[in-house]
Amino acid sequence: MNLIIVRHGETVDNASRTFQQPNSPLSSNGEQQAVLLARRLADFNVSKIICSDYLRTQKTAAPIASVLGLEVSLTPLLLERNFGDLRGQPYSSLDFDPFALDYEPVNGESWSVFNHRAGEVWQNLLNAAKDTDADIIAVTHGFMCRALIANHASLPDGIYLPAHWGNTSVTMIDREDHQVITLNCTAHLDGHSLDRQTGGQV
Repeated sequence: MNLIIVRHGETVDNASRTFQQPNSPLSSNGEQQAVLLARRLADFNVSKIICSDYLRTQKTAAPIASVLGLEVSLTPLLLERNFGDLRGQPYSSLDFDPFALDYEPVNGESWSVFNHRAGEVWQNLLNAAKDTDADIIAVTHGFMCRALIANHASLPDGIYLPAHWGNTSVTMIDREDHQVITLNCTAHLDGHSLDRQTGGQV
């Protein structure tokens, strides 16, 4: 079966291009996105849902847990990269590149520290997969989605990492060979019918 990596639904800060605070809630649009995501995953054979303990990810995971009849396990390992003192500031207010590889936010995480944490997440997912024949869902954040795929999974030939991870996007990874089956897919938001085995194509 598969590892299913999900980004949280839209927040007001997302829409305004602002570095998000830990408890930034879903917007009304984000709440609807979470419902549509839950409908997409309702028939999947899932044994476990793990989730970042920020509010926006918990609110995204809640409808999924409801339709699948599962509890949600929270872990701070799945949190977004900590941008420290930049949180709450609009991107447009900065006169430097806050995503530069050599930039370390004050009271935040460097890329190296963040990527190390993503490595812990990946190992925990693989360990959890050893105990089940069902899918495992991880509800997390955009940079964590990217770090997991960029550093630990394999993309098919000719497929590249997206510049942006969509709200409630679904990325599915074969847990045996770590091949990406579905990448950053938000077809459920457009009302598209989806294949049960892949949930949409790469």
